[in-house]
Amino acid sequence: MEIKVLKKVMSANDAVAEEITGFFNEKGIFAVNLMGSPGSGKTTMLEKTIEMLLPDYNIAVVEGDITTTIDAKKLSRFPVKIAQVNTLPFGGECHLEASWIKDAVREFDLETIDFLFIENIGNLVCPAEFKTGAHKNILVLSLPEGEDKPLKYPLAFQVSHLVLLSKVDLIDVLEYDVEKAEENIEKVHPGIDKIQVSSKTGKGIQDWKAWLTEQRKLLFDN
Repeated sequence: MEIKVLKKVMSANDAVAEEITGFFNEKGIFAVNLMGSPGSGKTTMLEKTIEMLLPDYNIAVVEGDITTTIDAKKLSRFPVKIAQVNTLPFGGECHLEASWIKDAVREFDLETIDFLFIENIGNLVCPAEFKTGAHKNILVLSLPEGEDKPLKYPLAFQVSHLVLLSKVDLIDVLEYDVEKAEENIEKVHPGIDKIQVSSKTGKGIQDWKAWLTEQRKLLFDN
């Protein structure tokens, strides 16, 4: 019985996610779902992303957290639209669901948005299981997390379209084996795009911008 209930919940979420994606397509909104562990650097990377896309694109953000508006306040210094989703009223869920995204974007003037960034809750398990309606899933993997995360949490990598290896400025300090990490990523998701980035030094940020703008162009310019 529990399995049937779970399947029903997932099926309902998938249906709403599909509806949202269709709506984004109609409006010309390219939606990106950012996933990663707590402390992986998602919010800082989002700040850098907003900086590099402004003023050429109009941006909106759905900021997900179990509680608080700390990250949303960090982003409020930018001229972007922000909607906060706290999951504590929903039982403190460790992921965002499609219906919550649907409600959140109602706060925006959708005719004026080019990019929508969904910062999912810090977790490598739950967010990978629930579709958000985004066109692309981006996984932020920080060097301090180690090289073996792809093997321990394969689903998060399998449902992603790009892995941002963040905090690469710490390679020497951590004696991090980037090749091993990328090899492990390939084991669980062969051929996935990977970009090494550092919010501190700016490494890879322009490559990330190029990837984003190219993906949007491929979707809407055809």
